This record gives sequence, C-alpha cells and structure tokens, in this order.
Amino acid sequence: MNMSLFDYIVIGAGSAGSLLANRLSADKTKTVLLVEAGGPDDYVWIHIPVGYLYCIDNPRTDWRFRTEPDRGLNGRKLIYPRGKTLGGCSSINGMIYMRGQARDYDTWATLVDNPEWTWENALKDFMAHESYYKLDPEVQASLNGRASEIAKVHASGGEWRVEKQRLRWEILDAFAQAAQQAGIQAIDDFNTGDNHGVGYFDVTQKAGWRWNTPKAFLRPIKDVRTNLTIWTHSLVKKLIIDRNPDGSLRCTGAEIVRDGELVTVKAAREVILSAGSIGSPTILQHSGIGPARHLKKFGIDIVQDTPGVGANLQDHLQVRAVWKIQHAKTLNVLASGMVGKARIALEYALHRSGPMSMAPSQLGAFAKSDPSQKYANLEYHVQPLSLEAFGQPLHTFPAFTASVCNVNPTSRGTVLIKSANFEDAPAISPNYLSTAEDQKVAVDSLRLTRRIAQQPALAKYLPEEYKPGRQYESDADLTKLAGDIGTTIFHPVGTVRMGRLADPMVVLDSHLRVRGIAGLRVVDASVMPRITSGNTSAPTMMIAEKAAHWIRAGI
Repeated sequence: MNMSLFDYIVIGAGSAGSLLANRLSADKTKTVLLVEAGGPDDYVWIHIPVGYLYCIDNPRTDWRFRTEPDRGLNGRKLIYPRGKTLGGCSSINGMIYMRGQARDYDTWATLVDNPEWTWENALKDFMAHESYYKLDPEVQASLNGRASEIAKVHASGGEWRVEKQRLRWEILDAFAQAAQQAGIQAIDDFNTGDNHGVGYFDVTQKAGWRWNTPKAFLRPIKDVRTNLTIWTHSLVKKLIIDRNPDGSLRCTGAEIVRDGELVTVKAAREVILSAGSIGSPTILQHSGIGPARHLKKFGIDIVQDTPGVGANLQDHLQVRAVWKIQHAKTLNVLASGMVGKARIALEYALHRSGPMSMAPSQLGAFAKSDPSQKYANLEYHVQPLSLEAFGQPLHTFPAFTASVCNVNPTSRGTVLIKSANFEDAPAISPNYLSTAEDQKVAVDSLRLTRRIAQQPALAKYLPEEYKPGRQYESDADLTKLAGDIGTTIFHPVGTVRMGRLADPMVVLDSHLRVRGIAGLRVVDASVMPRITSGNTSAPTMMIAEKAAHWIRAGI
C-alpha cells in the first residue's frame, strides 16, 4: 500500500475524529489515516478521573491556549484548555454525559433546513454508540419494569460507556433538596430531551476509570484493521487545495510535519477536519480558506474568501459562587494533609471509588434564570470543594462551589490566526458578556444561587457566601462581579458553522461539506450553528456518528 495515499484523511483524534476513524475503517476496502498532533494517551493521569487536574494546562496533554484580554471579563485573560493527545478533549474533560435539549437540535434543523438534524433523528445517533449502565442486565432487575421505557432514549452494547457516579456527598444531597425547595424539580436523567431539574450527572467512566474515545473506538480495532493508520505527534501545516480546469476547487490532501519532516499525504475521497473549534478554523485559515482581509495581513495566499471561518465562537461562561459551610465534610477537609490524601488514594486503589473517581462536578441542575424563560437556560455544576482559581490549592475551610452558566449565550467571538506560522496559537476572543441579555442572565443566575443557599435544607450547614460576597447587590455590581469571577467551562463551538448557503457567513452545508471546495468536510463542535444547552462532548460524538453515515453513503 502506498502510505502517502489514503481514501480518507481524518485530522484530529478527539471526540469526533476517533469515532469517525472507527466507522470509516469498518469498510475494509477503504484506507483511513487518522492524524493527531499530540501523543498517545499513555499518561496515567488521563485515566484516573481526578487526573484532569494534572492534564489541563499540562503541555503533554493540553494545547495550553490563552484567550485575548476580554472586555466582558474586565480585561482578564483565561486559560483555554483543549486536548492535545489521542482522545482530544475526551481525555481531559469533565466526563459529564449531557446531550442538551430537544429544542437545540430542532432549532439546528430549522437553521440549516435539514430535518436530519432534529432531536428525533439525532437521538438515533446518540444511541448508536451508547452503552448505558441502567440497561445492563444486572441493573435492569432493579428498575421495576422501567427498562423498556429507558430503552426508548438510551441503548446498550455500544462503545461509549455511560455510568452512575461512584460517590455521593452529604452537602450535595442537601443542595439538591434546597434546589427543589427553590422550585427546581428533581430529575433522574438529564438526557431525555428536557433536562430541567436537579440531580447527579451521569459520567463517561467504566469501573472507576475515565472512558475516552481511544479506549472506545481505537484500541479494539487498531491491531486488526490493517486499513487504519494512526499517526501521533503529527501537526498539520496546511491543506492541499487543487484548482480543476473548470476553476472549481478540491481538497486533495494535507502537508503534515511528522518526526520533524514535512510529509505530503493525499486523499482519494475526502479530507475530514476534526481538529475542534480552535484547531479546525486555524487550519483552514492557514490553508487560505477564511476571511481574506485578515489572511492577507500575513501574506497567506487566498484560496477562497470565506468570512465565516473563525467567526460565531460561542462558549459557556460559568460564574463560580463559593459558600463556606459548617457541620459537613468537603474535599477541602478530606484532602488536607498527607494522611487525608493517603486515605483517598487507598480507597481508589482498593475500590475505584472515592474522591479520585469523581468528575470535576458531581451534582447538576438546569433551571430558569427568571420565570419568563420558556426553557431552562441555566446549568449548575455543583462541587464539594472550593479554590480561588483552577490550578490553585483547595481552601483550608469546608465549602462548596455552585458554578452556574447561561447555556444559551447571545455573545459571539472569534478565532483568528495571529501570524503565518502554523505553529503559533491563534487569537481566541470569546467576547463574553458582550450583550445586555447575557449580562442580565448572569445577574439573575447569581441571585438564584443565593435563593437556593437560603433554603431550609442548607440551614444546618450555616452557609456563608464567600464569593462573590453579600456586599454586592446591585445589577451593576453583580455584572462587574460576573466579569471578575467568570471563567470558561470549556465548551467552545460554532467557529466553522453549518447553515443555509445563502448566508455568506455560513461555512458548511447541512451535510458538513465546506462550501465551494469538494472533498473537504468538517466534523467536530465547530460545526454547531448554536451551542447546545449543556456540555458539548456527547453532541460532538453524535455529529460524528451522523457524518459517518453520510460519508460512507457518498453524500
């Protein structure tokens, strides 16, 4: 086999790319190259759930991006983690399995004029790779005949494992009761199409270990499918775009730096960009596909003026409120000192449970920022711990953190290259809190958090607001505070969006093909026209499942 020629080249081995490589290589008559800029997922902290603390902002596993100074954050810059390893963000994320709301996908279908994106049709693709714990034979016996109802929205036997968390916390149970007292009903499944409610998140773990996409989609096949080639430590310099005699354009391959050498690879059928909401627009721009006025600043030859490449950046900004408490243990206390850490390590070693098995956030809630909202527009990530900022030590006092984000932000940002050097990080400008709507939701969300904390279920813990602090009461104060303490929840989407091609800012058609360039498709979170109402990993995998059907069918 000529190793420089493949039927399909998939760029990026993250949540979308790993699944795509699995599905496309199932056809033994087609050769697939999967290209990953990072290394293998052989770092131990990738696989221990609490290891996200050691993977984020680690050059071994993270691109270590930084945002530009953001006016909505009062001039602050944020770390902007993106996975740089096999599995991409599935190897460093919070492991929360969350599809969003049915209305998200029905809205997509309308925006792109394609019913294949409706919730009803998306649900089939979520279920195509799912292995849901409640449908395990040993669990079904305890469901009192509900298995058939659960099987309408979940599946068993797929590669992607979804499990119940392996620990609970007294203070989180009390927060859930307080949320109910504040008018947020209990929910036992966030993934049926309406996630309004409070409950513990389901997680992408297996027997206490992180379950990432290489484990699910690559390891079982990499030694038996000779038609699949996986390259790590391989950085794409640019795509190769040829102009046909009739003037039309076609993507025929890519230039890749591998082991210090520039290698050219060709695709007989398609090149599929799955490099994520930061990587995909960056690669397109370095290939001459993007806003021409911007690219010309760096002397890049313009292949196609596509102004929407790098536009429409959306993200979930979380506002972290911290409450000191009494009369209950939190991780701040349990993990203090060598003895406490040793106990936690021993529990994980013996039982794969305890704090080392926990996702960054255990309890979730979806709520309305005010009663006029038609749908739940807030998501809470509640944690039995507190710290000043990510990467800093836990506080020495017992506390919980209630982070809340607007799941339907109206602010839009950009991802734009800063030089002609393909190795340079782009300028990431989320433009948080740039609309009056987003500012109002941020203020309302902080007030709702305070209302929950004042409920009887939390009274015995004597909650005391540590951050932002009760001295801040006015709308103006709370808006500024949201900018001071808000941070990304790591959900960038939309920078290579699909839509109706009559819109000049649309980059992709409804089947994710790049407008005006044959043989080139984008399949990752960047394609979303609007961000989903919840965490974005599961929707990204659904997108890849759907795209795989189209690619194999020649659509």
